[in-house]
Amino acid sequence: MAQKPAIPKGTRDFLPDEVARRTYIFDTIKSVFKTYGFAPIETPSFELSSTLLGKYGEEGDRLIFRILNSGEKMKKADLDALKSENLARFANSLSEKALRYDLTVPFARFVVQHQNELSFPFKRYQIQPVWRADRPQHGRYQEFYQCDADVVGSDSLLYEVDFVQIFDQVLTNLQIPGFTVKINNRKILSGIAEVSGESDKIIDITVAIDKLDKIGEEGVVKELLEKGVSEKAIGIISPLFQITGSNEDRLNQMKTFLKNSEIGLKGIEELEFVLNQTTELGLERAEVEFDVTLARGLNYYTGAIFEVKVHDVKMGSICGGGRYDDLTGLFGLSGLSGVGISFGADRIYDVLNELDLYPENTNAGLTLLFANFGEKEATYCLKLTKKLRQNGLDCEVYPSVAKMQKQFKYADNRKVKFVAIVGEDELNKGIIQLKNMESGEQKELTESDLLQFFNK
Repeated sequence: MAQKPAIPKGTRDFLPDEVARRTYIFDTIKSVFKTYGFAPIETPSFELSSTLLGKYGEEGDRLIFRILNSGEKMKKADLDALKSENLARFANSLSEKALRYDLTVPFARFVVQHQNELSFPFKRYQIQPVWRADRPQHGRYQEFYQCDADVVGSDSLLYEVDFVQIFDQVLTNLQIPGFTVKINNRKILSGIAEVSGESDKIIDITVAIDKLDKIGEEGVVKELLEKGVSEKAIGIISPLFQITGSNEDRLNQMKTFLKNSEIGLKGIEELEFVLNQTTELGLERAEVEFDVTLARGLNYYTGAIFEVKVHDVKMGSICGGGRYDDLTGLFGLSGLSGVGISFGADRIYDVLNELDLYPENTNAGLTLLFANFGEKEATYCLKLTKKLRQNGLDCEVYPSVAKMQKQFKYADNRKVKFVAIVGEDELNKGIIQLKNMESGEQKELTESDLLQFFNK
């Protein structure tokens, strides 16, 4: 007995209606990116392992999908590393390429490689899949699409303001009723580490704090202790987990906490500018919240960091991003500050499904189907479909002669909007019976009337 076909966990098939819904999401995001002056690029689905490894921190590196070497390259496997149980080195010797983990690091590589062909500041958007060897669960997949917009070559905070506006406009256009844009600054987190006397453990502190909403304060404290952060430092940091009040109240509390940290106060200054400008411009639906515990675990962030969560939906963040001052420096081009955001299309898709927010016309239905009554009638209908398709109308002729009940059932399954009936009588009279499948209304049209009707 043949094995039942299956796909890997953490991946999904999408039927035509589902693809139509996802296309609606992509098109909505793309249209806003374009209005803000971003241009599209694409990069390969896999990169050299050396391009990706070491850019996301220890946890990120573990989630990168490696591509096994093939042919003669397999002979380069470092068996000594395997014998000495140095599994990381052994894995590297088996794999020279890897599937991209995100779109940001490949973008940095792209900028360095094509620097002489670009005008700076360079603004790009990119909508492509990425892969992570994460444990599949609700809202978390091993293959998923990211919709990114980045600016590289400027340290202007006006771009951070733009990105908050983009979050608001895209999610408002998608009719999501309520969502919060959480914002912090990596310099503030550096200041917290400095004030607590643990500057050398900034990565450990930010990785742990970033898990606060998942493992709670007790879990964060436990992880900090395991990473060697002193109890004294944890005692200094812990009160920050309960900071409440308006954004202004929170900023004032942090100014006091960070009064002896130059870098921390710089982060407060940058954050205040973004919040003030955003308030001045106004937002349609988004709420903006300064969250001092927002860390985002990626090592390359150096300034503003963003995360977006939908109200009343059990889902992690659906968007994120931040500023990275020298990501291109990893590839030999220093001094290019960048900032970018990413929309998690798959999570947004799940949210829109849960809240049933798709427009009624978002489906993969066919506009017009010609019923098939025989060879002569079908030949006439094929000529009509050619004229209609030349005007951009999607239409087709049912492929064979069959009972009308079967042809109409097919039309229902395909969500066909109109069915055209041209039998022997209609052909002799030079008319076409056009049935509206939603209303049930049926009317007689000449060929020119039909063409005119669909041209409208």
